[in-house]
Amino acid sequence: MIYEELIEKLKSLQDILSRKFEVEAEIRDIPKSLATKTELVNRLKKTYIDKNAQYEQIKLRIRILKEKTQETEEGRAKLESYMDTVKTQREYEALDKEITDAKAREAQSRNDLQKEEKALEEMAASLENEESLIKEQEDELEQEQTEIKGEIDSRKKHLAQLEKDEAKINDGLDADILFKFERIIRNKSGSGIVSLKRGVCSGCHMILPMQFVNDVRLLSSMDRQIEGSELKSCPYCSRVLFFQEDGEDVFYQEPSEGIFDMDDIEDDEEEDYSEDEEMDDEEGEADSEEEDAEEEEEEEEV
Repeated sequence: MIYEELIEKLKSLQDILSRKFEVEAEIRDIPKSLATKTELVNRLKKTYIDKNAQYEQIKLRIRILKEKTQETEEGRAKLESYMDTVKTQREYEALDKEITDAKAREAQSRNDLQKEEKALEEMAASLENEESLIKEQEDELEQEQTEIKGEIDSRKKHLAQLEKDEAKINDGLDADILFKFERIIRNKSGSGIVSLKRGVCSGCHMILPMQFVNDVRLLSSMDRQIEGSELKSCPYCSRVLFFQEDGEDVFYQEPSEGIFDMDDIEDDEEEDYSEDEEMDDEEGEADSEEEDAEEEEEEEEV
């Protein structure tokens, strides 16, 4: 397959695979909102079950309190009936105390009964609200399930069409390059093939070695069938590269003769050093002659 044709095929395949992976992700993500709603309904049902258990416990306590209240009432009435049989003051005081205690127990039972009956009414109202809320949430859940099923079916149809288009493009492409290309697109957010311009990968924006750039450029200029395995990939991001013409792009060349040679620089430094040494020697000789002349003048004066 000619280079340009292969590159165009990969570009088209990149668009299809990118959309395909997006649709697959949507199909996976759509039910997540449904799962949230389902979890909410389940929590409401659990709360309702717990409250209903409390409701039954209150009913049981009310039944016990009613029995207890009836017993205390009957006990108090029985004690009061004994008042006609009392003969002494002492018996009267003892019986009166028992009647007073029975009335207190009866009053306490009735008070407890009223509290439990009020709690029962509040719990019944709460359960009624819970039932209404659960029914509302279940209706919404059922509606969402229907809508989500329609959305998923629509996306699956779209996915099937994308897979058909993918199969058409894949015809004639090497299986290894297809496998690697698909993996790159998954890992690089839908970008599997990018341009190489001015020595820079447009995928990761890294500067590539000049020899590698020349290899990509030479590959694009070949007038022959190209195998997928011959394509060049960025050594940094692994994306497939294709050369993009630019007026400033040039082949890599060795340095010209005009560039300084280090040996020449070293020779110049040695020459400069020798000249400096000669000048130092001449200055030293001149200083010595002046010192000798001064010593002779001092001797003559003495």
